[in-house]
Amino acid sequence: MVKTGDSEVEERPKWDNKVQYLLTCIGFAVGLGNVWRFPYLCQIYGGGAFLIPYLIALVFEGLPLLYLELAIGQRLRMGSIGVWNSISPFLGGLGIASMFVSFLVGIFYNTILAWVLWYFFHSFQNPLPWSQCPLNDNLTAYNTECVESTPVNYFWYRQTLNITPDIDINGSLQWWMVICLATAWCVVYICFIRGIETIGKAVYVTATFPYLVLTIFLIRALTLPGATDGLVYLFTPNWEILKNPQVWLDAATQIFFSLSVAFGGLIAFSSYNSEKNNCERDAVLVGVINSATSIYASIPIFSILGFKANSNYNSCIKSNILALTNQFDIGEQNITVENYDNWLDHWNGSYPSEVAGLKLRTCNLQTFLDQSASGTGLAFIVFTEAVIEMPGSQVWAVLFFVMLFSLGLSSMFGNIEGILTPLNDLNLLPKWIPNELVTALVCLASFLMALIFTMGSGNYWLEVFNSYVGSVPLLIIAFFEIVGVIYIHGMKKFSDDIYLMTGKRPNIFWKACWMVISPLMLLVVLIAYVVIQAQNQPTYSAWNPQFVDFPESETKSYPDWVFAIIVLLSVLPVISIPLVALYRLIRYGTRRRSSTRSNPNPYINNSYEIEREEPNKPQSAQGSKERC
Repeated sequence: MVKTGDSEVEERPKWDNKVQYLLTCIGFAVGLGNVWRFPYLCQIYGGGAFLIPYLIALVFEGLPLLYLELAIGQRLRMGSIGVWNSISPFLGGLGIASMFVSFLVGIFYNTILAWVLWYFFHSFQNPLPWSQCPLNDNLTAYNTECVESTPVNYFWYRQTLNITPDIDINGSLQWWMVICLATAWCVVYICFIRGIETIGKAVYVTATFPYLVLTIFLIRALTLPGATDGLVYLFTPNWEILKNPQVWLDAATQIFFSLSVAFGGLIAFSSYNSEKNNCERDAVLVGVINSATSIYASIPIFSILGFKANSNYNSCIKSNILALTNQFDIGEQNITVENYDNWLDHWNGSYPSEVAGLKLRTCNLQTFLDQSASGTGLAFIVFTEAVIEMPGSQVWAVLFFVMLFSLGLSSMFGNIEGILTPLNDLNLLPKWIPNELVTALVCLASFLMALIFTMGSGNYWLEVFNSYVGSVPLLIIAFFEIVGVIYIHGMKKFSDDIYLMTGKRPNIFWKACWMVISPLMLLVVLIAYVVIQAQNQPTYSAWNPQFVDFPESETKSYPDWVFAIIVLLSVLPVISIPLVALYRLIRYGTRRRSSTRSNPNPYINNSYEIEREEPNKPQSAQGSKERC
């Protein structure tokens, strides 16, 4: 930053070029959810049919909010706290709420990157460590927990997380996870050490590399056996599912969280633009690319899921064939996967009791395709299991985890920017402290708080943060944002601001969305989400080797003290909105009363004062005058 000669006002940093800005916004919006959340929703909600509510939510909720944030940040050239204080002092709590949410999301989001690093470091081994069970302590047999589950599950739950069977049992810090977490925060700090100057360079890699990897995976995945089954499953719509209100609710929340609005990061990024910039085009471009990426990522993901389902189906058939050939003393070459059904029908008709006694597995391709997983389950269990079956599995594992790290890192840039820029707006820190030190302190504080996720119960706590910090608080912030700009700042003023920046006023579509459609959709989604959550007792899935149905996860209810923390995480980030408004209202009332008492009464003579010149002072241009 430099100072102008006359005003001595600090000039705001600017992007080197427009490409840096767009890549940063795209990198912030396109994150891990595009790869592991969107395909999951398509899988459970009727394949291609889910795209209808998703695209409706994009057009009427996502894009208007994205446009509003980019426009208001660019016009006022401040971070989230400065922006909302400028619009109205009563809205100052919005910026604090966005900063708080960005901080809480950042500490658990970077923990996921630590897990990605752990898998990345192990992806160079041959064979991959999650492809086979380790020996037990006596070196006499394979580990029992691994044999009862799978090598992939064992590597994730035991060797990576060393998970406890209950959230009440914290366990100790896992030193390997602490090292990976520290490494992840060091990478974030190095990329962010000089603010937009360094992240503007980093996004050339972090925002573009995932598309290269997705394209490589797409080409490879389409050649895998069973890929067609996965794609047919993805694009075959189930129109009946659209009658389920939950589909529309999940579509609205997915597009909302996917675009990363209400975090404050987009406002901060757009504030580094020049004032004359077409923010409408930027919003549409970022929103469309984000959604197109979700659809594009679904194709290789479902191709690989189809390959995995096909492999599991064939393994299931072959295990049944082995049991049948042993029972009926028939050569293995006589029964194949293709003619298995004919042989099974023959033996069921001739020897029904013998076949029933074999307890053959039920092998159905559709069942294997229906086995859905999202989030860490998709990345660290389903996908890693599929990679084992692919030739050159180490290469594909390395590429996959580098892609995930790039996606997560570019999203972390927005979270950190959503913290640092409001901190500067608040002027809490002395000006002599360098920005590099402030960034280091924020990263250090985040790392120390994130140590809770490296304990044995860390995965349970990450799910708590993921489910409740990034849901209700963001919906509340976004609702007040749109109300603040359109109904407090004023639609006319906002329209004039956009005209000043772009040379044209927003059309009737944008105005209708901002004034009616978007706030109404946000309100409906917020109320529906709260009602659904209130009706269901919060539960979590525990990995418990002592569970009767192990390796199935044990569903447990959260203890009362954890439920209290859940309520706190949902309320605490946005409590600043009413508190700041109340504080400003009280101060406003106090000032009015004090100004009323200090005003002179025109009907009392001693209320008048006469200003007299001091003898040694030169007379002002207006001369002395009486107040009367």
